[in-house]
Amino acid sequence: MVAVLLHALFVVATWYGMRPRLTPTVAARTDEVLRIRLIVRSPIPAVAPPPAQNLPPPPKPHTRPRLPEPVAKEAMTLQLPPPKPAATARLYDKNGQPLLPAAAASAPEPGYVQHLPQGDARVMQHTDAIKYKATRFEQYFPPPDETAGGAAVRHVVDAVVKSKDVNLPRGVHLKCMTVLGIPTPNCINPPAPPSAKDGDERLSMAPARPLDGRAHAPKPPSVEACIAMYRAGKPLASGCPVDTPNRSVDAELREHAEGAARP
Repeated sequence: MVAVLLHALFVVATWYGMRPRLTPTVAARTDEVLRIRLIVRSPIPAVAPPPAQNLPPPPKPHTRPRLPEPVAKEAMTLQLPPPKPAATARLYDKNGQPLLPAAAASAPEPGYVQHLPQGDARVMQHTDAIKYKATRFEQYFPPPDETAGGAAVRHVVDAVVKSKDVNLPRGVHLKCMTVLGIPTPNCINPPAPPSAKDGDERLSMAPARPLDGRAHAPKPPSVEACIAMYRAGKPLASGCPVDTPNRSVDAELREHAEGAARP
């Protein structure tokens, strides 16, 4: 209830403070009225200029020349040297060559001490003009800074440690390291050597078709002959199937299976 009364009191006070005020009207006085009259301006008649008369120009005032004062007998006199002719700038000599200013002598400044470069002094050194990067053939050449003792140790290691091919069933070929002829567990499965590309028909252009068809065409070799060429490491003759390496592996598996079943 108290809050309602306070709100009502605030509303009444606000309305009382914001209501418009009535200002009393003041009667106008007739003696203070400002009167304005508009006067029309009459045009000014144009006056004709006077006729031009050929009159002589007015005489200039005659001025008498000012004579220099005579020099006194005891006065000090000063005679200036005759002015020198202005030197003209020359850009070229008589031969047509440009005239350049002479180079000023560069005398060292007293007290100057030249300091050496600070930091890494090998930044601007280019002793190795060709950057060398080791390749896989590095193992076949001795290192350039090898000593006599290092060469002897390397020869002993090469004579003791060797690699040996081990053939397992199902056509598995391993290359194992041997120490004094004794195989070690250090074995890897090297990838199959690629076949010779000299006789690969895939790298040759298609032969020209003869006019009489295949009547005089050479007879292609048999699959067994192609497999024998591949095993011997010779280039495949023209007409051998492209999958001769796979056929060679299959034939080797069949031979091992037949040899195991024969006893």
